Amino acid sequence: MFEDLFSLKGRVALVTGGSRGIGKMIAAGYLSQGAAKVYISARKAGPCEDTARELSAAYEGECIALPIDMSTVEGCEKLASEIIKREPKLDILVNNAGAAWGADFDDFPESGWDKVMNLNVKSMFFLTKALAKPLRAAASAERPAKVINVASIDGIFVNPNETYSYAASKAAVIHLTRRLAAKLIAEHINVTAIAPGAFKSDMNRTARDHADEVAKRIPARRVGSEEDMAGVAIYLASRAGDYVVGNTIAVDGGVVYATTGSEIAG
Repeated sequence: MFEDLFSLKGRVALVTGGSRGIGKMIAAGYLSQGAAKVYISARKAGPCEDTARELSAAYEGECIALPIDMSTVEGCEKLASEIIKREPKLDILVNNAGAAWGADFDDFPESGWDKVMNLNVKSMFFLTKALAKPLRAAASAERPAKVINVASIDGIFVNPNETYSYAASKAAVIHLTRRLAAKLIAEHINVTAIAPGAFKSDMNRTARDHADEVAKRIPARRVGSEEDMAGVAIYLASRAGDYVVGNTIAVDGGVVYATTGSEIAG
């Protein structure tokens, strides 16, 4: 009854921003649970192809690089067309590609607003829309298709860093996840989100380069591991997560929901 609860055997997934960081962790996790094919996209071809080779060598399934800049609607449609060309069905879409921008309030540029909002919110919506056909083809009441959006705890609580467009974009992702879930669940497509805290990545250089210092501000007293991120992504993508719809799961060692007033003051 429970033996294949977390299995992804035979499934086909696309992970955007999959060449490094959180996207790579998720792609590796899916392959570890038997996914047949995991497509990864990234703007830079070299790192995308290197990661695809690395993960294909490490697991039985195949990791396939699709290096495409999806910061525009045209880019999203190009990526979707490449998937549709190769696959009649798409079981799992992970919208992970994202950007951040930090600047003082008085100096915050329009370019830093538009770049982040376009990639983190607009592209997420239009890629999901462009891939609706293969997601619908994969979906059934017995095995829903999955759309998993990568948000951030910065969309839930107020980060003291001046990353205005990033925080706003991630709050938008969380609400967009609920709205898409309300629309697509009738077609057996489950939409959920993950809100990561501190994980080592090129985007979160502080967690990568100063993990011990960052850990002091986390109730769990450590930054997130590859297993932590892969675990929640596998849960949501597998049978185990089939009754989870519209939720955003914070994976942050307790920063958002297990922090006391004294910890905040300290």
